[in-house]
Order: sequence, then C-alpha cells, then structure tokens
Amino acid sequence: MSTSSPEAVKKLLENMQTDLRSLSMECKKKFPPVKEAAESGIVKIKTIAARNSDILATLKENSSEVVQPFLMGCGTKEPKITQLCLAAIQRLMSHEVVSEAAAGNIINMLWQLMENGLEELKLLQTVLVLLTTNTVVHDQVLSKAIVLCFRLHFTKDNITNNTAAATVRQVVTVVFERMVAEDERFKDIVDQPLPVQGNTNRRSVSTLRPSAKDAYMLFQDLCQLVNADAPYWLVGMTEMTRTFGLELLESVLNDFPRVFLQHQEFSFLLKERVCPLVIKLFSPNIKFRQGNSSAASPAPAEKPYFPICMRLLRVVSVLIKHFYSLLVTECEIFLSLLVKFLDGEKPQWLRAVAVESVHRLCVQPHLLRSFCLSYDMKQHSTKVFRDIVNALGSFIQSLFIVLNTGNPAATNTSTGGSGAQGAAQGAAQGGPGAGGQGGSLTTQAAFEYRGTWIPLMTVSVQGSAKATYLEMLDKVEPPSIPEGYAMSVAFSALLDLVRGITSMIERALAKEEEEAAVRREANPDQNTQLEPGAHLVWEEMVSACWCGLLAALSLLLDASTDETATESILKAELTVAALCGRLGLVTPRDAFITAICKASLPPHYALTVLSSNTANLNKAYSIQGQSVQIISSSSESHQQVVAVGQPLSVQPQGTVVLTAKNIQCMRTLLNLAHCHGVVLGTSWQLVLATLQHLVWILGLKPGVGGALKPGRAVEGPSTVLTTAVMTDLPVISNILSRLFESSQYLDDVSLHHLINALCSLSLEAVEMAYGTNKEPSLFAVAKLLETGLVNMDRIEILWRPLTGHLLEKVCQHPNARMREWGAEAVTSLIKAGLAYKHNPPLAQNQRLQLLLLNPLKELSNVLHADIRQKQLESVLQILQSQGDSLGPGWPLVLGVIGAIRNDQGESLIRTAFQCLQLVVTDFLPTMPCACLQIVVDVAGSFGLQNQELNISLTSIGLLWNISDYFFQRGEAITQELEREEAALQKQAQEKGEPLNRPFHPAPPFDCLWLCLYAKLGQLCVDPRPAVRKSAGQTMFSTIAAHGTLLQQPTWHIVVWKVLFHLLDCVRKSSSTADKEKIESGGGNILIHHSRDTAEKQWAETWVLTLAGVARIFNTRRYLLQQLGDYFKAWEVLLDHIQSAALSKNSEVSLAALKSFQEILQIATPIKDSAMPTDALAAMGVPPVLIDPLSSPGPGRPLLRSDSMLERLTSYNGAELQAPPPGEESALEDAALWWSAWNTWYRTGTDSTRPPSGGTGTDRPSFIPSQPFLTALVQIFPALYQHIKTGFSMEDLRKLGVILHGAVSIPISSDASPFILPSYTEAVLTSLQEAVLTALDVLQKAICVGPENLQVMYPAIFEQLLLFVEFSCKPPQYGKMETKHVANAKYNQIQLFTPAEWVALNYVPFAERSLEVVVDLYHKTACHKAVINEKVLQNIIKTLRMPLGLKYGCPSESTWKLAVSSLLKVLSTGLPVARQHASSRKFDTMWPELANAFKDFLFTKSTPPDNVSIQEFQKNESIDVEVVQLISTEILPFAIFIPKDFVGQIMAMLNKGSIHSQSSSFTEAEVDVRMREEFSKVCFETLLQFSFSNKVSTPQEGYISRMALSVLLKRSQDVLRRYVDDERLSGRCPLPRQQVTEIIFVLKAISTLMDSLKKTQPENVDGTTWAQVIALYPTLVECITCSSSEVSSALKEAMGPFKDFMQPPVSRVQNGES
Repeated sequence: MSTSSPEAVKKLLENMQTDLRSLSMECKKKFPPVKEAAESGIVKIKTIAARNSDILATLKENSSEVVQPFLMGCGTKEPKITQLCLAAIQRLMSHEVVSEAAAGNIINMLWQLMENGLEELKLLQTVLVLLTTNTVVHDQVLSKAIVLCFRLHFTKDNITNNTAAATVRQVVTVVFERMVAEDERFKDIVDQPLPVQGNTNRRSVSTLRPSAKDAYMLFQDLCQLVNADAPYWLVGMTEMTRTFGLELLESVLNDFPRVFLQHQEFSFLLKERVCPLVIKLFSPNIKFRQGNSSAASPAPAEKPYFPICMRLLRVVSVLIKHFYSLLVTECEIFLSLLVKFLDGEKPQWLRAVAVESVHRLCVQPHLLRSFCLSYDMKQHSTKVFRDIVNALGSFIQSLFIVLNTGNPAATNTSTGGSGAQGAAQGAAQGGPGAGGQGGSLTTQAAFEYRGTWIPLMTVSVQGSAKATYLEMLDKVEPPSIPEGYAMSVAFSALLDLVRGITSMIERALAKEEEEAAVRREANPDQNTQLEPGAHLVWEEMVSACWCGLLAALSLLLDASTDETATESILKAELTVAALCGRLGLVTPRDAFITAICKASLPPHYALTVLSSNTANLNKAYSIQGQSVQIISSSSESHQQVVAVGQPLSVQPQGTVVLTAKNIQCMRTLLNLAHCHGVVLGTSWQLVLATLQHLVWILGLKPGVGGALKPGRAVEGPSTVLTTAVMTDLPVISNILSRLFESSQYLDDVSLHHLINALCSLSLEAVEMAYGTNKEPSLFAVAKLLETGLVNMDRIEILWRPLTGHLLEKVCQHPNARMREWGAEAVTSLIKAGLAYKHNPPLAQNQRLQLLLLNPLKELSNVLHADIRQKQLESVLQILQSQGDSLGPGWPLVLGVIGAIRNDQGESLIRTAFQCLQLVVTDFLPTMPCACLQIVVDVAGSFGLQNQELNISLTSIGLLWNISDYFFQRGEAITQELEREEAALQKQAQEKGEPLNRPFHPAPPFDCLWLCLYAKLGQLCVDPRPAVRKSAGQTMFSTIAAHGTLLQQPTWHIVVWKVLFHLLDCVRKSSSTADKEKIESGGGNILIHHSRDTAEKQWAETWVLTLAGVARIFNTRRYLLQQLGDYFKAWEVLLDHIQSAALSKNSEVSLAALKSFQEILQIATPIKDSAMPTDALAAMGVPPVLIDPLSSPGPGRPLLRSDSMLERLTSYNGAELQAPPPGEESALEDAALWWSAWNTWYRTGTDSTRPPSGGTGTDRPSFIPSQPFLTALVQIFPALYQHIKTGFSMEDLRKLGVILHGAVSIPISSDASPFILPSYTEAVLTSLQEAVLTALDVLQKAICVGPENLQVMYPAIFEQLLLFVEFSCKPPQYGKMETKHVANAKYNQIQLFTPAEWVALNYVPFAERSLEVVVDLYHKTACHKAVINEKVLQNIIKTLRMPLGLKYGCPSESTWKLAVSSLLKVLSTGLPVARQHASSRKFDTMWPELANAFKDFLFTKSTPPDNVSIQEFQKNESIDVEVVQLISTEILPFAIFIPKDFVGQIMAMLNKGSIHSQSSSFTEAEVDVRMREEFSKVCFETLLQFSFSNKVSTPQEGYISRMALSVLLKRSQDVLRRYVDDERLSGRCPLPRQQVTEIIFVLKAISTLMDSLKKTQPENVDGTTWAQVIALYPTLVECITCSSSEVSSALKEAMGPFKDFMQPPVSRVQNGES
C-alpha cells in the first residue's frame, strides 16, 4: 500500500492525531506549553483534512507548524516524550510531508539531543529516515546531519559507535545516490559543463547541481579528513579515524564510479586529492625493510600499520578497477608500489595482502589488457604488466628460498610436522585437509623444492579473488599468516591470470573469426584483413607475461607433489602454449612446449631439441641475484616411479625412470598436440621428439598401419613397467593414434608442420641408426604413415614431403629394420591412396593418381633387395586390387616392374616377372594403348636380364603373346593411338616443338610393332645362345604372321632399323666372338661339338638371322619392292649375304648361300600366307616357331576368317594383295639382278682366290668347303636367267675365273671320304657337275639368244679347254701342296696334325668337259666368232697335251677320249677350215694340227709293260683311224691346205710307213708289235696320194709327187744302210730292229710296185720312174743277206720289177704325153 493512497492518508491523519493526543497527555502536567501546542496541532490537522482535497501537499506546506509540537516535546529531554516525538516525526518523514524548513528545524533539534547525549540510536534512526525518504535536506542542513552521525560514531558506547558507523556509511551512500538520481533526471538536457578551474575555494563549485554539490563537498571533506586536515563543509567534526575515512572513500569509489567518470569536478578530486593522499599514506610501507629498523637511520622510520595499509590496498584496488582510464599515471605508481610490496624484505602480512591485491587484478583480464595498452606498449613507460607477472613469479620463487633464510615461519620444515600443521590449517581454511581418507594422514597437496615444503590450500574459487586478509577490517594488529597461504594465493593468481587472459583473447579471436566469416559470405571476393590493433595488444600481453609465467609455472610444476595441482599447472602451460600458437608467437609457444616436454622426460634426460631450444630462451629469471633453475631433480624423491626403460640414444646408456608426473605431463603433451595441433607449427618437432623418446622408454613399438603397441624391447635390459603404467599404456597408445588421426582436422599449413616435424625426427632416428644394428626408433616413420593414412582426402598437399623423406632417407638406410619400415610406410600409403575413394575419383584425376604412384617408381632407385622385394610385392597387390583402374598410372607401374637390374638377384626378378605375367595375361585390354609400348619394353628387359634363363625365354614367349594381342585388337588399338597422337601433335604444335616419339613418322600402331621388333632385335644379340635362338625365331615368326598389318612406310623402318640393324649386330658379334672351347653349358649339360665355342654359337645365330631376313625379303618381295629404296635395301642384304658367305665358318657361309638362293627364288618359297617352314628345313635351317593361328603345312595357307582378310586389305589398301602370276616378271628389276650378280661375283672371287704366299707347311687360313662351292656355283644358272640380256664378255670372263677357282680348290683329307667317290669310279663331284651345268646354261642361252651373244662362244670354249687340261695337269691352289687322293691319309689318329689337303680326281671332270667341247663345237663350228677366235686351233692345242702324253696320261681313258674327240672335232672343223682357206683365218691352226698328229702318232711315251697284245692291237687300230682321217679328210683337199702342212703330213706318213716300232718288244711279239697294220696304212696312204688318178689341180699333183719321192728316197736309204751293215757284221746276225726295218722296206717296195701297176701310167712322172728303177740295183745287192725273212721279203719285192723289163708303149691322150 503506497503512502499516497487515500487509506494511507486517512491512517496518517488518524495516527498523527493519536500522537498529538498522547503528547498532550504526557506533557499535561510538566510541560503545559507543549500540551497546548499539541492540541492546536490536532485542530490544524483536522482543518487541513476537512478543507483540502490534496491533504499530503497541504500537510507538507504547513509541516513546520505540524511538526512544531513534536519538536517542543523533544526539547523537554524526557526520554519517554522524546521517543514519542521522534517516532511521530519519523512517521511524517516517511510520508514525505516535511518541508525544507521543517527539516532544518528537525535537524537542529536532533543536534541538541546529540549534544546532550540523549536517545542516540533513535537519533541516528531519525536522521537516516529523514535523508532516505526525501531529498528536502540540502547543503548546510545536510552537512549538519552528517556531522551529527560522525559525532555519534565517536562516542564511548560500542553499540552506538557501530550503529553510527553504519549510518554514516548509509548516509554517504544516500548523498551519492541522490546525485545519481539527479543526473538521471537531467540526462536529456545536455548542458555544456564549464571547464573545471583549479579554484582554490573548494566550496564554490558553481557548475554543479544541488545534489552533486552536496556529494562533491562531502567527498572533498572525506579526503581532507583522511589527510588529517580540517573539513570545508562538514563543520563541527570533532574527531575522525583514517581507517574509517579510507573505508568510506573506498565504498564511494567502489559504488559510484560513474559519478567520478561523468563529472569533471569529481575526476579532478580523484586526481588532485585521492591519489596524492594514497601515495602519501603508502610511504611508510615503501620505505620499510624487514629487520633494518636499526638506530642508524636519522629518524626511526614509521612502521607499516596493518589496518591502514590493508585499506589503502583496497582503495588502490578500487581506483585501479574503476578509474584506471582517468588515472593512468597514478595507477602506474600504484601498481609499481604493489609490485614492490611483494618483495621478500617486506613483512609477511604485507606480502600476503599485496598478493591478495595482485590476485584481484589477475581475475580482471580486461584491466590487465588496459595496463598492457597503457604502459607496456608505450615507449618510455614502465612495463607494468610484465612487472606484475614477473613479480608474482619472483614471489613464488622467493617463497622457496626465503623460507630457508631463517624466517621464523620456516623453523619447522620437517615434512612431518609442518605437514600436520599445514594440513590442520588447510582444514581450517576449508581446504582438502587431513580428513581426506578415513582420517589417516594422507599426503597433503603441497609443493616441495630442494627440501622446502610448502602446503597448498584452497584459497578461492577459480576465477574469483576472495581475499582473506584484505577483508580483516576489524584487526588492528597484523595477523599471523599460515604457512603456504601466500604461495596458495600466488598460485591461484597465476592460474587465474592465465585463464583470464587466454579466455579473453580466445573469445575475441572467435568473435573476430565469426565476423570475418560473415564478411566473407557477404562479399566473397574481398580479402578482408582484420585491423591489427587488437592483435598487437594481445601479442604484447603474451610477450610481456610469458617469461615470468614460464619461470613460475615450471618451478611449480617441478615442485608440485599433488596430481591436481600438477594438472592445473600443466593446463595453464598448455593454454598459454596454445594461445601463443594462435597468436603466432613462436618463441613463447616453443618455450612452454619445451617446459611440458622436459617435464615429461626423466630429469636430466639428454634431448638435443629441448636443450637447444632452452638455450634460445635462456633468459635467467633471477630473484635477488639468485638464478632459479627451471628444471631440477628436486622432486624425484616424492614421485612414484612407474616405469624403467632405456633412453633412446646412440650409445647404450643405463636405464632411466619415468614417474607418474612424467606420464601426466606426457598426457598433457598428447592433449596439447591433439587439441591444438593447428597452432603448433614448428614446435611439432619438440612435441614429437619428446613423444618419440617417451614411447621408446615405455617400449611401444609400431604395428600395422603405424599404430604403436606395447612391445618388448629386443635388446638391452628390458623395460620395466609397473601395473599402474601398464593399464595406462593402451590408453596412451590409443591417444597417440588418435592424435595422428586428428591430424585430418588440421589445416594444410599445420599439417605441413606436422609432416616436417615427423620428417626431421625421422632424420634424427636415421642418423642415430647409422652404423649400429640396434633396433632403430621407428616412431617417426610409423606416425608419418599414420598421418598419411588419415589424410587421404587431401593427400596431395603432403604427399611429396612425406614420400620424399621416406624414399630418400628411410628406404635407403643400411639398417634393415629401418629400411623395412620405410618401405612398409611408402607401399602402405600408396596402396591406401589408390584404394581411397577420392573426390573426384582417381580415374578423373590423373595428376593425383600419378602423384600417388610416383614414389612406387622412386623405390626402384633403392639398391637394397628387401626394399625392391617389398615394392614389387605391393605392385602385385596393386595389380590384383586396382589393376583395372590404373589408367594413366600404367607407365609408372610398368616402369617399376621393368626396373630390374642384373645385380638384383633371382628372387626379385622372379617377383617382378610375376607382375609382368599378370599384366600381360589380364590387363592388356584395360590399359591405355599408349602403355603397350612400355609393356613391350619391360618384357624385353626381362628377356635381357641374365640372372634367370627361364625368365628370359618365357619373356620372349610373352612378347609373342603381346604381338598376338596387337594383332587381334589391331583396329581398336589403332583408333585409340591415333586419337592420342592427334592430341600430342596438337600440344607439340602449341609449344612449337616437334613431336618426339620413337620411329616418329610411322603411324602410332606401326610404331608399336616397331618397338616390339626392336626389342626382339635386341634379344637376338643376347650373349646367351638359347635366348638368341628363341628371340630370332619369335621375331621372324611375328613379322611373318603379323607383318601384313604394317603400313608400307613402316616396312621401310622394319627393313632398315630392325632387320639390317640386327644383321649388322650379329655380323659384328660373330666376327669378334671368342674361339675358346666352352667345356660345358653349366651344370652337367654336355655341349655338342658343333656348338662348343662362342663363335660356333654365334654362327648359329647368324645363320638363323640371315635366313629369317632373306625369307622376309622373299615372301614380302612384292610389298618391299614398292618401297622407294628397295634397291638400296637389296644391296645391303646382298652385302650381308656376301659377308656371311665369306665368313670363315662353313656353317654360316653355306647358309648364306642358301639365303642367297632363297632371295633369288631358286628355292621356291611357299606363298605368303603360309610359313616357309619346309623350304627352310630343306635348306638346313631349323624350323621356326609355328604361327599360333594354325600350323601350316607346305603351301597350306592359314585359315583366317574372311573378316580378317578384309581387315587386312582394308587396313593397308590394295597394295598388299599378291600380284597375279603373270606380273611376277614385271616386278623384277634388272638392277636388282645385276646387283645380285655383282655380289655373287665378289663372293665367288673372294672365296675362290687362292691363298697368297706360304708353302705347304703353313696351313691356309680357310679353304671353302665343297658344299659351299657347289651351292655358290649352283646359284649362277638361276641368276643368269635374269641377267642374260646384259651379260657381257667381261662378265663371262669373271665367271670363268670363279669357276676355275672353285674347281681348283682341294678338300681336306678328313672330309674327302664323304665327297670323293672311290678312286676307281670315274664320277664327277657335285661341284664339278654344277660348274658344267653353269657353262651349259650359258651356251644354251647363247644358242637361243640373239646374234650378238655368239661372240661368247670362244670364251666358253676357252673355259672348257682349261678344264680339259686338268686331265693331265691338275690345277694348283696357290702354293699349297696337295696330295694325290690315293696317298691321302685317312687316319683319324693324327688329330693334331694340320689337316692334309687332297686334290680331287680331275680326270672325269676334264673328260666330261672335253665331251662338252666336242658337242659344242659340233654345234658352233660355223659361227663367225668361233672361226675368228681360232677355237679349233685352241681345241687342237689343248688336245695336244693328252695326245702327246698318251700312255703318260694319268688316266688311260684320257688320251683315248682325246683322240676320238679330235677326230670328231676335225670331222666338223676341217670342212669349215677348208671353206675359209682363202681368208687365212685358219693358217695358224695347221701347224698346230700337224704337231698334234705328230705328237700322238709318234709318242715319246712307251706303253706300260703290262699291256696285253689285244690292248696293243686296239691302240694300234686308233692310230690307224687317225691316218685314215688324214687320208679321207685332209689329203684329198690338199689344194686348200698350206703346202708346208701337207709336207709335214707326208713326212709323217712316210715316217709311219717305214718305221714305227718299239724297241722293247720280245722276239715273239715282234710281228704284232711292229705296228705293221699302221705302217701299212701309212704307206698305202702315201701311195694312194702318190698316184691319184684325178689331177684336178697342180697342187694335188704336187702332193703325189712329193709323197712318192719321199717314199722312194727313204727306201733307198734304208736298203743301202742294210747292205753296208750286213757286210760289216759278217757272221753275226744284225739287230732285230734293223732286220725288221729292212723287211718292212722291202714290203713297202712290193706294195709300191703293186700300186704303180694299178696306176694310170700318165699319172706318174718321169722322175718317179727314175727313182723306182734306181732302187733295183740296191735290191740286187741285198740278195746276199743271210736272213731267211729278208730273203723272202726280197723275193716279193723283186718280183714286180719284171713288168718294167720292157718299156711300155707311150700312148697319146688328149694331145699330151
């Protein structure tokens, strides 16, 4: 119910009337005036009530009158009346019906009562009611009322005093509240406050409103009073205490800060009055030093007085809290003072209150921020904030030291006693004391440092500074401070400071980030930078305080024996570290982290990272010259040891122990890393290094995926863990893993820091593991792996540093365990990376995929086999799991598979090969076609490795499979490759570079084939024969089977870059191959003698290669001929064939000729679609791998589907279809054949050229074998067919040289049994057959050829005649000694003597040649060339040799054949000669012929003794034949024949007719052996031509006469000689020959006589008759001979003479005689 409601008013009126009545009753007797006044008052009230509607207002107006009776009542000084009156007055006041005047009267009345000491409490009550219910009391009245209260405060009565004090406080408050209310009323009217003049008259503050003025005057006087000066306004004050004054000041300042801040007058007071006052009052405290109050000082210093000091500190706290902004300078002084009070030399109580004050500041972070702004950040100002923090730190440190300096408080430092005492005090303070567990004495929370034990009490709730001693306003004497109190407050202050600052800054940062985010959303493009002002303050704050904080916290951490306290300290350190991190203050951040790290490790643990870090921060925190060590081993004794382990160091040291506190710190460290990883930056290094060492000491080892699991250390004293820590280990291990898992929430920069730290940590571990086989620390590697695995979604940013480090440093490490983990990490990361579902997927993000696979490739550079093994195993796994999706990663994967080296050992190569097989069998279709080339390369490199032959061979098989795949998928591959090619081309054009890929101009698909061929080509020259053979077969099969797919220009490359290149290499290797015998082929494999040297093995390769190339040239001829430089290629091929043919290896040379035959299409090839297996087999070339599509027989085409054929033709256009048979010749080109001819010629020349120099003893370097020569010669006929049109004499001459050379070559005696027929058989060797065939081909060609060819006949004759000579004169091969075949030794025992060379039996060959000559001459005798070139003469000349030798010929058949040939030739040739007699072309022939006859008929050789008579007769009949020829073919035509020739013939006949006997015959045979038949024929011939009855020409008659005269002359001579000899011999018979001769002559004479008888007489001229008659006397003389034979012959001779006894009658005939 409000005081103004009608009921209230009514009640008031009733009460007042009652009061007045009561007053009049009381005063009726003693004080009549009062009674009257009371009654009139009743009337007054009634009147007011009756007349006025607003009763209260009227009452107020008349209040002086209304109040008067009561005032008079008080004046009576009667207690009862006074009480009644005061109560009535209070009632009026409470209804606010007292006017200003009435109030003045009331106050005066109260003053009188006060002075009389009456009703003091009632007075106070009344004053209070008066001042609180209304605002009528002002100025002097007000001051009087206040003074009244003050006066009552200083009475003797305690209750009054206290009540008065309370009233004063309330009244002071009321005065200021009024001012606040007044300001509120006028707040809208802004009046310009006049500038405050520093007027000395403190009363006149004209600018203030009334209430404000009162407040101003009151506050000013309070300051005067405290300063012990007279008040200006509070007149009548008698006494005053400073303590009370200070309390009042404090309450005003604390309760009404706005008054001072809003009104300049008040601000002025603060500055001018309060601050100087405070500073003045502080002075005794400042100057005082404990224990130096000696008499030495001139005036005894005033001792600090606890009540004042404490109140001053409270005032200062309020000033700083509220008016800091006004009093910046003054606060600086206050704070500096405050810091000074913490000094160790000040009394304990003073330090305690000071610490409490500092604590108050510490819970106001915003205030601290202001300090920092105003002082620390100003240039020439005291660094107040820093000093505060440092002072706190020093204070804490000093407590540990001061206690030992003989301070009475520290006398009882034995742990037990002080513990109990401390515990009791702690309990008294409400802290966790002795009542902890069942009353037994538990360890109390305390700090212990170097023997100093300080208990820890609970002093205040976190975040509020509840002071104990600052509140002791009733104490006059300084209280005794319990041990540990100051420490506890300082500890709380520190923690609150840290908490306040960090939470303030973090809130601000969070807000800022939010705003930034909002701004970014509003305009995303703008890159908003925050204004740096705020940040600067925060950074300055942290910079200012961190050193002090670190010093104090580290010390406390070290000294703490209580888990909770330790936790708080660690939390504080962690918070500061995190904050520094957020603000980017690296040094402080690292310092705090270092502190936590050091605390985690055993004391004095040598860890370089930390010690170096501490060195950087080495600012010594000293307290009065004593340096405080931050870390020391003081606390060891009070810590429970939970683990013993080995330190992680290079040299094995002893063991180290871990305490529970170490583990607690470790957990903090983990927590720090876990929650604040983002801001750790470079200090990750510290954190991780420490964790690594702890993990090592605890014996945690990495497991799968990098997580650490408890494991036993392998060597050294085993780690000892208590059960306490054993239960912790899984948790720690888990947190560790979670720590790295949480790295996925770090931003990229922080993640990089983490990775870098792990890398450098790993580097240290790597360094440490060098040169020791100790277990290395794998912490870093394991954690790198773990970090990588959880950050797969942004693996790109950390991939390079992560894998780079693992690859360079870890995987190449000599320590196997280290290495193994490195590889494990790399491969796991790669596998995880490929398996991870990236966004976008890997298939669409090629760059990332390549990035992921790259380290796999890099592993190939590591030389350690175990790493490569790991690498290849992971490749295998990747292929099995992700093979289908590797896409652009294929080149890398293939690169890894192919990075094999020969020094890597079999198992590695085997694993790699498994991968390759998997690729070839499963993944060819899924990989980009561009990679197929790499597959080829890789397969090739497996072929080339020399560790494992089987792999090499299998890889060649893979190449075959790959080629098959190309064949089947040709179209698809082509399209894809061409697409890619186009893209590449475009890129290259943009860059302006040429496109760079192997075999460039060829189409990409063809390039693929070319790469395949090139690879096979390399394998074809592998050092191992098996590989060469397999590769060669595969290569030629592939080209044969799939060559149709190639485009024409590509064939060009195949020919030049693949085939010819291969031939070059093989040729080179073969010619330089080693000739040393290889004992065995490894193991116990025996090697056949034909392959037992490298040279022989290479020979096989050469054979295979050459055959293969030749076959391609043959089967693909029509395709190759369309290439531009087919001729050049042909030349090169021929050159190869030539060099192979001239090789010293008979196998190679023979095979070369086979290839030559093949390319000349002598060995007819099977059509293109089938493989020329049989043709090759026929040539002795081993068959190649059969085309897998089907196995063709001879001439059976491959069964390919139509679509396949269509594809082939459409693929390369029509030029690949085989030409129709008729056009075969059109495709041939004369130049090619001539080139072949030249090659053949060079080969022939070189191989048949006899060795120069040396005698038979030097074994010639190499003599071609018979099969080789045969093959060589056999080539010519076919070759000739193509070159016959241009074949010249010169060529023929060349041919002759070669044929002659070939035939002349001997054979070695060990080969002769296989080549030579037995000596007795007259058979030609195949070589000789071939030579004759060649000539035969030639002569046939000439025969049917045009005229101009016939000039070659003579040359052919010449050649044949040369061969004919061999019958008598075997050819020489250089200067070699050859044995006749019959004498050659066949004994194989003399293996080591040089093989003997055996000359062939040339007789059959010569004879056959002769037959050919005769034959040929028969056909060609009339040809002009034959005539001109004197062929006949040459034939005769050649035959002279066997004819002359006759019995001296090697073979009897030879001369017989020669004769018969001569006869045949002459029968053909003589008519021709006669015909051309006039041209004299045959002139030179006749003498030759004469000589031939002569040599034969009168041979110098004697027949062998064993010739039988029948034989002899046979031979004689041959002689007779010759003479008959002369008589039939020559003499009848004497007119055409030169005279001297005829003369020679006649002389010969003459000689034959008379004497042709042999002297060696026995008597018995004489008749037979006299060649009588021959002589007879000769003679008859002579005679016949003597009397030829037709004398057609003088020439002929001349022959007859000549013949006859020769005969007669001869007979005359013989007879005469006989007669003479007979006479001389007397009785002795003459020699047999002579007798025979004479008999013969006599027979001849009788024959002559017969002839003459038969002849026409006119045919005989006179001289002849004369000669005949002249014989007679001689005959007569012979009659005396003694020989009966002669006698009978003489009878016959003389008988015919009877016809000439009478001269015949001469008849005239035709007028002639």
